[in-house]
Amino acid sequence: MTMDRSFIELNRASTGRIRALAARLSDEEMQHPVGEHWTVAITLAHLAFWDRRTMYVLDMTERGGKLFIPEIDIFVNDLSLPLWAAIPPREAARIAIETAETLDKRLEDFPPALLEEIHTYNKRWVVRALHRGEHLDEAESALKS
Repeated sequence: MTMDRSFIELNRASTGRIRALAARLSDEEMQHPVGEHWTVAITLAHLAFWDRRTMYVLDMTERGGKLFIPEIDIFVNDLSLPLWAAIPPREAARIAIETAETLDKRLEDFPPALLEEIHTYNKRWVVRALHRGEHLDEAESALKS
């Protein structure tokens, strides 16, 4: 079975959204609250972290020749919050953009059989636009309020 490759354009579009958001916001706007504890900059740092986690899954899956499932959970967001908040907003944006671009390219070129195995286990590890889009929607909504 050939895997649907539409994730490539979806991921590129979400990376473009990150880039466009970062380009149009001032430093002050990057500190705008998103929910109770986050800011736009923290949202971008969060996206970079989880994209890097996906890159780690790709690295370990390719190295081992089979799906690698890391033992990490959502509580990491709460543990990482003070670290993400300490990252200057422009650096959070830079890291989010660079990480998303690197991951998008890596996913495009990843061995198809292994990529399909990863996608079957967790499609959000391949279609990064799903995770990115949720948080970018939240940030953009918060900025409008």
